[in-house]
Amino acid sequence: MFNLEPVFEFSRNNCVAICAFLVPANLLITVQILISLAIERPIGQVRIAVALAITFALTLFLHVFTWFAIGVVTPVTFILFGLGTTCLIINICASIYWQKFPQLVRSQFERFPQS
Repeated sequence: MFNLEPVFEFSRNNCVAICAFLVPANLLITVQILISLAIERPIGQVRIAVALAITFALTLFLHVFTWFAIGVVTPVTFILFGLGTTCLIINICASIYWQKFPQLVRSQFERFPQS
């Protein structure tokens, strides 16, 4: 049988390094996807970025799960879980509604007066 305990231990022992990579990576790739959709990049490139973003979000979920598995329930674990959930939802919605996104961005910028 496959033993996951060494993986869980690695995750918990290197928590600061893992979070120091995954939190900015999730935020940056999500912003990059939104910008790519706003400037109407090819959907193939956007979908590759979405796949990477989903990988980062799921990795963050698995990392947080290692803490939940041993009973560590703190505000930090819920914040990280919320961040992963938010990024995952934004990226999946961006992938599904990619055709409507540029119109949404344009309509939001039309509210501001041009000088």
